[in-house]
Amino acid sequence: MDFSHKHRIGVIGGSSATKGLLRKAEKLGRIIAENGDILVCGGLGGVMEAAARGAKSAGGITIGILPSSDPGTANPYIDFPIATNIGEARNFIIVNTSDALVAIDGKYGTLTEIAAALRLGRTVAGISTWDIPGVRPFETAQEAMDYIYSVLR
Repeated sequence: MDFSHKHRIGVIGGSSATKGLLRKAEKLGRIIAENGDILVCGGLGGVMEAAARGAKSAGGITIGILPSSDPGTANPYIDFPIATNIGEARNFIIVNTSDALVAIDGKYGTLTEIAAALRLGRTVAGISTWDIPGVRPFETAQEAMDYIYSVLR
């Protein structure tokens, strides 16, 4: 399979979130897959699992960059679990692997990913996340992805 024309879209966020935000994460994953692109995430639960579930429901491809050395810790919707054994330092791999990112909710781990993305010049859309310069806020998954694709295409 030729992956050269596909975008890698990172979905970052908390390992736990409200049901409403998890629905938005799942919708993000679905939109990414429907556009023929690849979802990149941290591979664990919460926002990451919801986004991966959405991507898989639309026949998409998912990559999970895991903090541990055990690929078995990935959520069940991850096609390619990348076991790094470097803890939260894996956040920088997620960012480097992604062409653009959407942050949903999240705490300090998400903030480190946002900071790294902005330093690298990546486009970052946000849904109920950190209100900082460089993160464009949106209410819905569709709005966030419309913005991401307007920048990538």
